[in-house]
Amino acid sequence: MHASSAFLDSVPGVQLSPALAATGAYPFVKLEQAKRRLAAAGVDLIDFGKGDPREPTDPMIRRALAESLTEISTYPLAEGLPELRSAVAAWCARRFGVGLDSDTEIVPTYGSKEAIFLLAQIVVDRESEKRLVVTTQPGYPVPDRGATFAGADVERLPLLEEHGFLIDLDTVPEETWERAAIVWLNYPNNPTGAVAPVEFLRRAAELSREYEFLLASDEAYSELWFDAPPHSALEVREEGNVAVFNTLSKRSSMTGYRSGFVAADAELIAALKQYRPSVGTAPQEFVQRASIVAWNDEEHVERTRDAYRRKREALLPTLARRGVRVAGGGATMFLWLEVPGAESSEEFAARLLEHGLIVSPGTFFGPAGEGYWRVALVPTEAECRRAAEILEQVL
Repeated sequence: MHASSAFLDSVPGVQLSPALAATGAYPFVKLEQAKRRLAAAGVDLIDFGKGDPREPTDPMIRRALAESLTEISTYPLAEGLPELRSAVAAWCARRFGVGLDSDTEIVPTYGSKEAIFLLAQIVVDRESEKRLVVTTQPGYPVPDRGATFAGADVERLPLLEEHGFLIDLDTVPEETWERAAIVWLNYPNNPTGAVAPVEFLRRAAELSREYEFLLASDEAYSELWFDAPPHSALEVREEGNVAVFNTLSKRSSMTGYRSGFVAADAELIAALKQYRPSVGTAPQEFVQRASIVAWNDEEHVERTRDAYRRKREALLPTLARRGVRVAGGGATMFLWLEVPGAESSEEFAARLLEHGLIVSPGTFFGPAGEGYWRVALVPTEAECRRAAEILEQVL
């Protein structure tokens, strides 16, 4: 067998994709393995690792789902329910002041992760010279992995603190723009919490038109913020070739529901509608009906933001006293922190793990994450206060 990984070598007689070996293990699988091992040893854990919200899904959303369960189920259509598309369009108009055609410019998705992973399969011609997918690091690994499986080339641009964790658009080589089929943005940013000014988004959109690439914007954290509501690439869609991905996972604490959307021009949405039946990733109809309720309500989102704010405030005073600098921005459900002292980010995370605190080393998000660590504000407020007491002793 030609594949190089131990896993592939352990499947005799089966030729597996080299892309699987190239991508390696998903970083948070390592955290889950460590979590199970320590829990089995009786260690009391507080898990700030994976960004999986544990805030309760609002009762009205759960009721809507239960009331939509029918005796007979059918395959959901890839284009989604018209009522859901209309609810998404109405939310985009209220939140960002943009008008979208719910019939031609929106498609519901199974969360946003699968749509982000699959985008390169729709957009990239692997036989073309223009087959580059540009991503950022530290960052969410799914766009890179999707591009690799689609046979695209991948270039990861660094997000540096001195530039506010924004791509330094002026220093990107022209060759990169010329070869790009997709350029990915993620603001508010995971893991740094950085927020993109509308001027940055406008310049990126202008570049997408000038060099004929798709500007794909992952905005999963657009509704989790502490200072001011972040901007969306939807606001500059007239300036270039823009596709926006959003989801109810974080906004409405609905990770298990798997419900999101893509908003883009009619041509790309038509291509997505053509492709998606082949992979069967449309949300179930009862989930779509619950999603309509979620997109139509803001009060539960305000309560969610308040919950994350309280948890953040439970940790910040201790971190400040112990000399840990908050390096990231004022949005998302994450704290992006500088590693104190001379330890590497993985050594530091391993030391906290010994005291029952699971955090993510910055290198989980790419080499540019070295020197930082990420805290996902998903434990309860009481657990955050207990974690602050532990940090007071070990930092």
